[in-house]
Amino acid sequence: MRPFLKLTCAAAAVFAFSGAATAQEYSFTFQSSDPAGNPNFELQQTWVEAIAERTDGDVKIELLPVGSVVEHNETQDAIAAGILDGHITDTSYFAGKDPAFGLIANPVGAWSAPQQMFDFMSEGGGNELMNELLEPYGLHFIGATTPGLEAFVSKVPLEGVDDLQGLKMRAPEGLVQQVFAAAGATPVNLPGSEVFTSLDKGVIDAADYSVFSTNQAQGLNDVAPHPVYPGFHSMPLVEVSMNKEKWDALPDDIKTAFEETVAEFAQRQVKALAENDAEAVAAAKESGEITVHDWSEEERAEFRKIAQGEWEKVAAKSEKAQKVYDQLTTYLQEKGLVD
Repeated sequence: MRPFLKLTCAAAAVFAFSGAATAQEYSFTFQSSDPAGNPNFELQQTWVEAIAERTDGDVKIELLPVGSVVEHNETQDAIAAGILDGHITDTSYFAGKDPAFGLIANPVGAWSAPQQMFDFMSEGGGNELMNELLEPYGLHFIGATTPGLEAFVSKVPLEGVDDLQGLKMRAPEGLVQQVFAAAGATPVNLPGSEVFTSLDKGVIDAADYSVFSTNQAQGLNDVAPHPVYPGFHSMPLVEVSMNKEKWDALPDDIKTAFEETVAEFAQRQVKALAENDAEAVAAAKESGEITVHDWSEEERAEFRKIAQGEWEKVAAKSEKAQKVYDQLTTYLQEKGLVD
């Protein structure tokens, strides 16, 4: 009953906004999974500006921060119901509906760079897979972005897979926890708000958290001075999607504007955050108090091999998850990214 009441109450607020926006030919309300002030949210605003400019103001998008209308894991239902028009969000939030969402969103260990994932989406059938997953829920997938390959936070030196044995670490539920447990670590589920305190007090020794620059800005590397960068594990797929009926009703030139500006935004986001990371890494090294560890290709391959075993387990949970697994592993093999 709670989600229904929440969506119903939220609808009134959004409908009020829609009524005030009739001056625009195409006015939409999207919700982000990032809070206002977060670097990701600020970059997402540049997409809003870009599509307005590309369409000479014909498209106006109101981008709201996480939790403004519904919770982060309720946006899919809100879009299907017409309460929101679209979202910019981590696809893994919907793994509870079908494990295929979790597998395509973050096949832990698969990607070593954002462009590898973008190539899979555009050339390896990933875009089509996303629409196969989303359209039955009333959404259309426009394009993918990502904050980039996450760094790994650690209080102890980590040079490879063997050092994960018994490591007490924070990891989100689902595939990320599964893979680290299979690698010998002891993952625990903690909200992001508790990561710093848990590291500082010794409750955990490491954490899967965010990109290097965010970790640095929040002081995580100060209490856990052995980060692994570039990361070896997690790179989330962040989808830009909207209500399918509303998408279908758009003229082709507006659809093209959506697709092109999302693709451009993805490259802009990756570039900006990579630059932030480079500056943060340089500052960390210069401090003399933080040791940045970079895993060898052999160690990364070993971690990926462990991850593949967990991908198989997820694939067995649904027909669509199996399809994602088959297409993903075929692509990775063809590109020489896995054996």
